[in-house]
Amino acid sequence: MKVPCYLLLLLLGMSSCDQSMQKVSDHSTQKVSRYASVTGLRPEKMEEYKRLHAAVWPDVLKMIGKCHISNYSIYLKKINEHWYLFSYFEYTGSDFNADMQQMKNDSTTQQWWKVTAPCQLPLPDAASKGETWSGMEEVFHME
Repeated sequence: MKVPCYLLLLLLGMSSCDQSMQKVSDHSTQKVSRYASVTGLRPEKMEEYKRLHAAVWPDVLKMIGKCHISNYSIYLKKINEHWYLFSYFEYTGSDFNADMQQMKNDSTTQQWWKVTAPCQLPLPDAASKGETWSGMEEVFHME
């Protein structure tokens, strides 16, 4: 089962470790990389998705922290009759790929993704790679 890594973290419970996630930026004092991504949300699963994220499993949250992820947020927006989830987090570790692999290998996180994945509707670029979330390019950041 392929699960986008970066989203693994997800409080949102993404379903596959996506290497296409875009690194957004670094801060000068402490190395902080910012990541953003987007995916669709099945309208009939919106309440379930919200319910799941109102009570994210504690071990999923612990794994996210263990993998050096902080300031993780997921936003919901309706655009032209379609629902989208926007995810943002900051990474302070030194080996993003290794941390994402650790998350991907975690059995509790894998179960979380199995519960949340049916709620999501990947955009075509992610779906073509068997992933859930599409990385986004940062075009502005104010320090």
